[in-house]
Amino acid sequence: MRILGSPTHERIVGVSVDLADRYGTRPGRRPLVIGISIVIAAIAIVWVSWATWLQATPGVSSAINTWEVVDDHTVTVVAKVRLDDDVDTPVCRVQALADDHTTVGELQFTPVDGINEQTISTERGASSVNWIGCWSKDQPGAK
Repeated sequence: MRILGSPTHERIVGVSVDLADRYGTRPGRRPLVIGISIVIAAIAIVWVSWATWLQATPGVSSAINTWEVVDDHTVTVVAKVRLDDDVDTPVCRVQALADDHTTVGELQFTPVDGINEQTISTERGASSVNWIGCWSKDQPGAK
């Protein structure tokens, strides 16, 4: 009795062990997959770059400089707003908050480029201010 793979095993001449030779092959799809992957990667890079640029350069940006509680029914707020020349319908919003964090006054206004001083009327005493931010028709998120 002979065991396959033993040194005494006789090899059969002319038998191929390569499956491609035995069964044939289909044309490869690898170049197509690589091409599609490159196109998808390029589209993703362009989109991420565009989204980054758009978020980094908003048409309207703002920051609160100071605020002061004048009395139990009035708060003044000073904010700096930067507007691009082509901004359409800019809007800013600020809230006055009480000690228990409820909104006691709110103001939405159309800003000018530069320093904006606004007065918020409150229903009772405020203890802090929440600057929501500014945005425009073409910029949905407050900055």
